[in-house]
Amino acid sequence: MSQLPNTLTYAASGVDYDLLDAFKRECQAAASGTVGALAALGLSEPKAVRGDSAYLVETSDSFIAHVEEGLGTKNLVADAVMEKTGVSHYRAIAIDLVATIVNDLITSGARPAVVAMHAAVGDAAWFAHVQRRQDLAAGFAAGCRLAGAVWGGGETPALKGVVADGAIVLGGSAIGLIQPKARRIMGDIQGGDAILLVASNGVHANGLTLCRRIADSLPAGYQTPITPDGPSYGDGLLAPSVIYAPLIAACQDAGLPIHYAVHVTGHGWRKLMRAEANVVYRVTDPGKPSPLFKFLMKAGPVAEKEAWGTFNMGVGFALIMPKGAAEVAVGLAQQHGMRAWIGGAVADEGGRKAVEIPSLGLAWESETLAVRG
Repeated sequence: MSQLPNTLTYAASGVDYDLLDAFKRECQAAASGTVGALAALGLSEPKAVRGDSAYLVETSDSFIAHVEEGLGTKNLVADAVMEKTGVSHYRAIAIDLVATIVNDLITSGARPAVVAMHAAVGDAAWFAHVQRRQDLAAGFAAGCRLAGAVWGGGETPALKGVVADGAIVLGGSAIGLIQPKARRIMGDIQGGDAILLVASNGVHANGLTLCRRIADSLPAGYQTPITPDGPSYGDGLLAPSVIYAPLIAACQDAGLPIHYAVHVTGHGWRKLMRAEANVVYRVTDPGKPSPLFKFLMKAGPVAEKEAWGTFNMGVGFALIMPKGAAEVAVGLAQQHGMRAWIGGAVADEGGRKAVEIPSLGLAWESETLAVRG
């Protein structure tokens, strides 16, 4: 499907995945030359781990998982809303930060153990706003509790001239443990596997640059109602992200086989085919996008394929697993306050790799997701 004229794209808003992914692949190639350092510690790197959401180090009886992630620009929405309303949304922003880190970590099958915050400001005066800084700290601790992890530390540099005055760049890292090794999620996807979709709570932390550009075009900006009786655009964007760690742990504890796990963030629904397996992910029930996503598409305007290839469109996480296991996982998700459903199935079509949503007439072939070196 070609891009319609006069519609917004993520690339045009300043986030060009082709350029970002090219650098990621170059980094993977350069990083592979450092692997020998692990041997001196009695450790090793599992085969084909680079390009997955989490990096793993193998020990004699476990895998140690590591992730480094950034929030992106969602906190700029919080800043703009606070300027107009005086209300701080930084507790939710901090939960988002934990979520964007931990939800990548758990795709490997790791249990989160330690999470750290990196908060870089343009000027230390950012921390003079008492409510905002306290909300940031309280929210990060709350996110760690939701993930079942300890907040282990962090860094708060003041980088005048690098970060804009009045701004903060939020990121962090996490370490997790896979023990026993059999709990590692390997990517051993098979034809006939079910695609379990787990609902998001809104845009989460991806696509906000495009969301902010849309706000600039609205007469009332972030105060614009999403629906006549609904929340404002700003409040809708700032709903805290779901942390899916309890669902992965519950599936593992129940002995359910998980062939692959996907955090649906950057690249939108294309992310379903992040695994190396050459299969087709055919989504027959993608769910119904919330009024927020419908608002985004209309207000942009954002073409349908661009929206589904950028935003999570109502699905923040996906599990690829045998159908029987997926049926059990639906119930486990409900027990943990999450909504999940079987959205489709994997098909082996002679080496073709793609994501399809037939009901919407959307399809992405393998070349649209190039995150592996």
